[in-house]
Amino acid sequence: MIKKGLGRGLDALLYDNTVESSNGGITMLKISDIEPNREQARKTFDETALSELADSILLHGLVQPIVVRKKENGFYEIIAGERRWRACKMAGLSEIPAIVKDVGDLNASELSLIENLQRENLNPVEEANGYRELIEKYGLTQEEAAKRVGKSRVAVANLLRILKLPQAVLTLVEKNELSYGHARALIPLCDHMSDDEILAHAKKIASSGMSVRDTERLAKNLLENKKAINKEESIIEKSYYKALENKASSALGRRVAIKQSSDGKGSVQLAYSSSDDLEQLLKKLCGADFFEESSDE
Repeated sequence: MIKKGLGRGLDALLYDNTVESSNGGITMLKISDIEPNREQARKTFDETALSELADSILLHGLVQPIVVRKKENGFYEIIAGERRWRACKMAGLSEIPAIVKDVGDLNASELSLIENLQRENLNPVEEANGYRELIEKYGLTQEEAAKRVGKSRVAVANLLRILKLPQAVLTLVEKNELSYGHARALIPLCDHMSDDEILAHAKKIASSGMSVRDTERLAKNLLENKKAINKEESIIEKSYYKALENKASSALGRRVAIKQSSDGKGSVQLAYSSSDDLEQLLKKLCGADFFEESSDE
């Protein structure tokens, strides 16, 4: 069944102008002459489901042709139907019915993503990567990418946010060990915790059967605790540097200011009252012979 959310529907997009292909729009191609699109969104295929589809194809034949485009290397690249192509290979077929379309890279990626969205039930990570490819590879905005696949900009933006999570957490989502809702609840942690910390929490959530709502509460509590700890550490750090400033000021007989940035780098500022005072300061820091000419000069 075609999802209404994608406008004209996949059939209209994929099968318009099929008379351009031979034999009334469908031609038989050697399976060995066809190659998958290495950049398509779907990366994993259930072997059991493929085997069942292969058995069905052996019994009833392939009801729906795949859609391909011809590449410069003479091979045909799959636009839609890689799962069917894999099942036909598994079934031992040497040829497969196909519709050959003359489309560019952007349209091919768009049609491949739409087909997966409608028929293949992409997992959230694969879907998000598909949108990211449309945006980054072809220079589309989120709004443009959303319109091309019949989604709202908000839906696409929310899916893209999941890619902020560590790859190990995304793998849990891909394996269906962690739901999309649980993963979304962990996104706010990305700016405040390490990848290992987030993964540890994700694994505990996955194994405990915690609800999405409880996960949201947990993430909120973790953030509040983290901010409280950071605030306490910040107060301690400021006190430490203030003590260093006072001690250095007493030793050097002048005002000393220590400037610390968030990345651990910083600077030390020393005040002087005159050119003579500056000379005395440099001698104290660099040695009494700082202004003496070197015999080698």
